[in-house]
Order: sequence, then C-alpha cells, then structure tokens
Amino acid sequence: MKKSKAFNNAGKLTALLFLITLFLTPFAIVNAGERGVLMEFGKVQDRVLGEGIHVIVPVVNTVKRLSVRVQKQNISAKASSKDLQDISTDVTLNWHIIPEQANTIFQKIGDENNVVDRIINPAIEEVLKAVVARYTAEEIITKRGEMKAGVDETLTNRLANYHLAVDDISLIHIHFSPKFNEAVESKQVAAQEAKRAEFIALKASREAEAKVNLAKGEAEAHRVLRENLTPEILERQALEKWDGKLPIIVGQGEQKLLNLTDFLKSY
Repeated sequence: MKKSKAFNNAGKLTALLFLITLFLTPFAIVNAGERGVLMEFGKVQDRVLGEGIHVIVPVVNTVKRLSVRVQKQNISAKASSKDLQDISTDVTLNWHIIPEQANTIFQKIGDENNVVDRIINPAIEEVLKAVVARYTAEEIITKRGEMKAGVDETLTNRLANYHLAVDDISLIHIHFSPKFNEAVESKQVAAQEAKRAEFIALKASREAEAKVNLAKGEAEAHRVLRENLTPEILERQALEKWDGKLPIIVGQGEQKLLNLTDFLKSY
C-alpha cells in the first residue's frame, strides 16, 4: 500500500512538473499565414513575429496570432442613386491584414472579428453610398464597370488608413425598386416599338422612292425613243412588217373598190 501511494504521488508530481515546464516554455510558434503580436505584460511591442518558432520570456511575454491570409467578406448594402432611386447591392470583398502592421491593428482595433465588425462593414456601406450617389439609376446599369472601379479605389484608400489591404471587390448583384424595374421595362418596350415604326416608315419610303425612280426611268426611255424615231426609221420598220399586199382603196361615186395590186399588174 505504501509503495502504491508513493507511486501515485510520484505520478502527480511528474504531471505537475510537465505542466510547469510547458507553461514556462520560452518558445512561441507562429503558423503559416499568421503573424504574431508580441506583448510584454499585456503591452503591444513594436516587433511583429513572422512564421516559425520564436524565443520569448515566459510569463513576461505573450503572443497573439493574427491571420494575414486573404479573407472574404460578404455584405448587402443599400444606397440611393443621383436621381433618388433606392438600390441594394450584394458586395463581396477580399481583404487581408498588412503583415508588418499586425501589431498596430491589434492594438488599435483588435482581432479579425473586430476588424470586420468595426471597420470593414461600415466602410463598405459608407463608400458604396458615396459612389452610387454620383450616378443615376440608368448610369449604374450602363456604367457598372466605372462605378465598380470608383468603389474599389475609394475603399482601398479608406482601409489603408486602418492597415488593411483590398485584394478585390465585386458587386455581385444590383437590385432596383419594383417601380424602377417597371419603368425600365416600359421604356424598352417603347423603344422597340419606335424602332419597329421607324423600320416600317423607312421601308415605305424606300418602296416609294423605287417607284419614283422606275417612273423616271420609263419616262426617260420614252423620251430617248421619241428623239431617235426619224421618218427613215419609221419607214423601214413599216417595210419590215409589210406582207407584200397593197391595200384596197374605196373610191367615191359608185363606191367602187380599187385593188392596187391588180392595178400594178396591168402595167
């Protein structure tokens, strides 16, 4: 019994020594895609720990690890266009903490969750409202690329003040109010009908022009024909069509018929 009790006490002592040793281990490991914020009695230090193993002073130093990998944030934001149309947009932002400034971010803002809630979401909403207000609702449709570039540039400059980098921003969906959608649809229908009417009018105009040109051509042909029909040509055409028989002439008086053919044969 005494040996068993001594054995148990030795085991507890070993476990306690292991915990003490683990707690007092003078090393900190920073994993891939992270940066370590070094603190001394809770005070953030200027030194940022890169990936790998680092020697620290137990109890005195603690390390907070922050991810510097690209992170994705989705948010739906509302804004008003220049012509006061209500617009809602689904935005996807890819961003990351600037690695060498991780200690400043943690000191002023906090960890990644604090960064999203306190900085990124409000910044997206404010920037989107400011940029959308420069365009009318129709321009937002026709100049979407230009508007997206404006949001990208403005948001990049804004987040840089908080030691954050923008990798990419996408305006996934832009939703308009039902009334505006109906107005756009009506305008498209009217435009299609106007084009159809224009096509019909153009077709009728071209057909009328063709008829006029045809009439002018026929008149010109008749004019040329009249100018070129000389007496000699008319005589030749008559001879070409003559069948060789002379006409019978009706005389006066006794109403006698004179056959010129018989008359010529008598000579």
